[in-house]
Amino acid sequence: MALCLMAAFCAAAWFTAPRGIFYAELVATLALAVLAVPTIIGTRNELHRFMNYMGEQLSVTQKRSLTQFPLPVVVTDEKGEILWYNDLFRSGVIGGGESFGDNIGNIASPVDRLKATSDAGAEVTCRDRVYNVYAVESNIPEELLVTYYFIDKTGERRLEKAYNETRPAVMTIVLDNIEDLLAGSRESERSRIMGEVERIFEDFGADNRCFIKKVSSSRFVAVIEERYLAGIISERFRILDEARSITTAEGQPVTLSVGVGRGDYTLTVLDSMSAQALEMCLGRGGDQAAVKDAAGYEFFGGFSKAIEKRTKVKTRLVAAAMSELIASSHNVLIMGHRYGDMDCAGAAIGMAAACKYMEKPVAIVVDRKTTLAGPSIDRVEADGNRGLFLSPEQAAMLVEPETLLIIVDTHVKHILESPEIFNECKNIVVIDHHRRMVGYIENAVIFYHEPNASSASEMVTELIQYFGDRCRPSKTEAEALLAGITLDTKSFAVRAGVRTFEAAAWLRRVGADTVEVKKLFADSLETYQHRAAVVSRADVYRGCAVSFSEKYDDIAIVAPQAADELLTIQGVKASFVLFQAGDGVSCSARSLGAVNVQVIMEALGGGGHLTMAGAQMKGMEPAAAHAALLKAIDDYFENTEGHTADAGPTYGTE
Repeated sequence: MALCLMAAFCAAAWFTAPRGIFYAELVATLALAVLAVPTIIGTRNELHRFMNYMGEQLSVTQKRSLTQFPLPVVVTDEKGEILWYNDLFRSGVIGGGESFGDNIGNIASPVDRLKATSDAGAEVTCRDRVYNVYAVESNIPEELLVTYYFIDKTGERRLEKAYNETRPAVMTIVLDNIEDLLAGSRESERSRIMGEVERIFEDFGADNRCFIKKVSSSRFVAVIEERYLAGIISERFRILDEARSITTAEGQPVTLSVGVGRGDYTLTVLDSMSAQALEMCLGRGGDQAAVKDAAGYEFFGGFSKAIEKRTKVKTRLVAAAMSELIASSHNVLIMGHRYGDMDCAGAAIGMAAACKYMEKPVAIVVDRKTTLAGPSIDRVEADGNRGLFLSPEQAAMLVEPETLLIIVDTHVKHILESPEIFNECKNIVVIDHHRRMVGYIENAVIFYHEPNASSASEMVTELIQYFGDRCRPSKTEAEALLAGITLDTKSFAVRAGVRTFEAAAWLRRVGADTVEVKKLFADSLETYQHRAAVVSRADVYRGCAVSFSEKYDDIAIVAPQAADELLTIQGVKASFVLFQAGDGVSCSARSLGAVNVQVIMEALGGGGHLTMAGAQMKGMEPAAAHAALLKAIDDYFENTEGHTADAGPTYGTE
């Protein structure tokens, strides 16, 4: 290039410059030519020798096959420097230019030689096109040569993208509380609310190019493409907020539950997945969305209090079905969750009373070393019920083909007192009030789940009233049930509805003494001091009291009590107590309803209820657990902007 420029300047000087300047430029041009020409000739000779060398390494058939190979081919050295390529590589991959001496990584990025030599090859992008690249290494005497074969996959990737974006998903939408909202309303009010609801769905269908159909007065079904569903998910189901903006004359909002099935090929399977996701939403209190695919569930919303839609008709039907199951079984085992509390023990004791009334052998499975309801259990045993409480090892010996297992105060397999007994029993009944979690027991004969009930003890108290007029718990058993209700309602301060007080009143009528119940919650001086120490170490973060407890022998009792105590601090909406447990960190969470601690604990792998939840973070150091909790709190408040978690519940008819 420099030689050509010098020659051009020399020619121009012949016509325009004095002869002295011309001769000077001519001498300089000749000198540059003397130096450059041998170099150019040497380079050409070297390239010629290299091409001859490559030719010597390849047979005539191989050379012809590489040149005429129907795919782009390029040969590089060990460092990736391009040594040779065929015409298809020049015209198709690099666009007609020359790239001798360039690095293959600068043309097709990224190229992983190790991956390219595998059976699967490597996928690379070059000039907006996608290639699968396969490499073959060949050792020649002087150096390693790598031959890359390029297979154009651009069309396939575009087709794959279009296929994935247009795959259908099924969405089932239910109006949670429309019947209760419209009950007693004037016809004009009904028309206004339903008109606004249907307008939201019409706009939703138009914005997302989906088919949406009203199948009943409170249920809609939509079929939507995956690309539009992705946008709905990224907006965290804005339709939930739009529905909540519709209120009655009394200020009660409309709420939705949305179940989505995605990721399968057939509409029937997607419809089933959508129904399962909707069931999860309703089991968790409604006003939220759940997306189910092959990987599991993903939840959105669920920040407000659940809408109570319980009826005593359902309780009576469940009681009748349970009576038949108990009567047809050989014996009954009752089991709760690990570290069972007063509610778990009270519900188990109440169900045992019903089984004894039906003259069926019954035992309660409990680990006396870890239970948190020791005083209640001791009092029931002292009342003449020796042998009622068995360890998991003792109870396992009683399992028979006709054994009925009743699970109370939980519906999740992995936290049962004895998963082994659960696996051995075929006939299972579940009685629980916690919001439904992933991994719930699906093979139960009866799944009595009321997320709006205050406690499992309240549910059992209602059930045993339908077992017959003579089925009445003893004074001690009634006090155990009342203690369970008292614990989960924080002495009737939270989640205590009309039916909660009715259940407590019935227990009082059959002999429960509130003074004796209060004695069940009495602590030792040491436990009181430990609780006070945990409270004193608390810090307030975004309206949440967070404390980390030292190791105490009674920490399983101290942590939830300290969490309750922290709620009495002015300005605290929720409380979290972290403590080391085993090879990780556990957390006990409480709130008065303004913050949904279940959502926060689910982010840490736990769960529970809106006002009472927990999590176990196995294999995590205290500092990491504390940081994870703060992040979960931040995420909760970021996602709940505009939501009102402390809106009062709506009670259904009975």
